[in-house]
Amino acid sequence: MRFLVQLIQKTYQMVAPQEGSKVLRNVSLLSSLQVITYILPFIILPYLFRVIGPNKFGLIAFAQAFVQYFMILTDYGFSVSATKEISLCIDNKTRVSEVYSAVMMIKVLLTIVSLVILMGLLYTIPKFQNDRIIYILSFGAVIGNTLFPGWFFQGSEAMKYTFKINVLGEFIYALGIFAFIRSDADYLWVPVVTSLTSLTTGLVGQYILFTRFQMAFKIPALKDLRYQLQTGWNVFISIVAINAYTTTRVFAVGLLTNNTLTGFYSIADRIANAVQTFPLYSFTQAIFPRLNKIFPKNKIKAFLIMRQVQLITVLISLIFLPVIFILAPWIVKLVCGAYYPAAVMTLQLLLVAVFFISANAFRVQFLLICGRTDVYSKIHVTMGLIGLPLIIICIHAFSYAGAAMATLLIEAGVFTLTWLSMNRIASALNLYTE
Repeated sequence: MRFLVQLIQKTYQMVAPQEGSKVLRNVSLLSSLQVITYILPFIILPYLFRVIGPNKFGLIAFAQAFVQYFMILTDYGFSVSATKEISLCIDNKTRVSEVYSAVMMIKVLLTIVSLVILMGLLYTIPKFQNDRIIYILSFGAVIGNTLFPGWFFQGSEAMKYTFKINVLGEFIYALGIFAFIRSDADYLWVPVVTSLTSLTTGLVGQYILFTRFQMAFKIPALKDLRYQLQTGWNVFISIVAINAYTTTRVFAVGLLTNNTLTGFYSIADRIANAVQTFPLYSFTQAIFPRLNKIFPKNKIKAFLIMRQVQLITVLISLIFLPVIFILAPWIVKLVCGAYYPAAVMTLQLLLVAVFFISANAFRVQFLLICGRTDVYSKIHVTMGLIGLPLIIICIHAFSYAGAAMATLLIEAGVFTLTWLSMNRIASALNLYTE
């Protein structure tokens, strides 16, 4: 532990005081948000699981996984490409307005396309027809996600707005769940509350842009639309590939098993995701725009900071993940109300996968910072092509626990490919100083 503290201090000393304080402030804000979003699910999930039952819980999880594909389409990689561009041109108000207008225009158009696709699927595929209403109600989250300018707040390092808006959203969601869901007959209120919360945070985010940042929307020029589509393309393809082995896990379990088993898998997946994102999400979100600014001026410095932060993340994971692994039976019993061995094993397998994700997060991010979106894309497309059939095979063989087995193997593969690629790139750029 002492070594970890010394490593953190050494990393902090590598950046200028103003840079370091700004990053720490953003990490602090996002970590505070994550504490709230970390605690609330452990209150809401057991309540929902027990009130509406594993069958309805699984149906809702399947619907949420389904509409997640439309969120991927409407994001189109802008969470990375537009964030990076905003971080580099934040002092140029004219260019910032052009980026905002082009990105929002594309996102709105893609949302309309998504809605048309959704309605077509709901009225033509039998799997979706019986519960058509739940998918329609869930789509509100896609619209809210389109509106929320998280990419802008991250790029401008104005994380306080992300913090405040998301805290508001978490409490609206919690109040809505406890107010409207009292029995299994109220299960349709879950997507309603989720969508209304998302729409509220999206609209508040837009309001802040127009009032605090004096943002002005202008009909973008065709060249700006084309440029944003081109710069986001590799990232978009990568995100599609990543979701071929992440979001698709829940979706595949829902297609190949039943709603009840999907509910059990979803519980394990959500717990593992909470462990994965806290506090990793805060660091990656806060460090990405700052390293984007450092890299053009001093490539070696940016690389060394990345390597130090990655080592810190590995050490934190080695301390905390084994504890959560041991406590997995108790955690599953607390959330589900009973001991389910398959759910425990699923959670433990996913926790091992979380280690590979944490040990790789900043290397993956650095590929984007140094402009190697082509390598980033190749890694994830390759693992997506391998991972999707692997997930299906493992689910057929081992039910929902098979999805976790496949996830562990896939994340180990992503780690290996990224580590090898990063070493080659660092050597080519002469980033190694030792």
